Amino acid sequence: MAEQGLPLPDYDELPIGTLRHRMRALDADQIRTLLEHERAHADRVPVTTLLSSRLDELEHGATPSSGSQEQMPEVSEHKRTGSPVGPSAPAQPGRSTAHGTVGQTGKGAEHSE
Repeated sequence: MAEQGLPLPDYDELPIGTLRHRMRALDADQIRTLLEHERAHADRVPVTTLLSSRLDELEHGATPSSGSQEQMPEVSEHKRTGSPVGPSAPAQPGRSTAHGTVGQTGKGAEHSE
C-alpha cells in the first residue's frame, strides 16, 4: 500500500477540505513527507500548493495545532451550483415573482378595457 508511513490515515482519499484542516496538526517533517508522496504519486497542483504553503508557514514560525487526527470530521468542499430558477420568469406560470414584476404574472398583465 502506497500510504504506509504517511502521517495522515487514508491520505490519498481525503478531500482537499479535510486535508486543509487535518494537516494543521502536522509538523514540518510530516508535511514534507506528504508533499514528497503527493509529488511522486497524484501530483495534484491544488494539493501540492496547499502543502507547500503550510510548510512555508511552519518554517516561518507557525506551530502545529493540537488535536487527534482520528477525531477530526471530514470536510467537503462546497461548490456553488446556482439557482434552477431563471431570472426572467416566475417558477410557475400565473404565480407572481418575488418582486411582482408586471407582465410576468397573471395579475396586472396588460388588461386594457
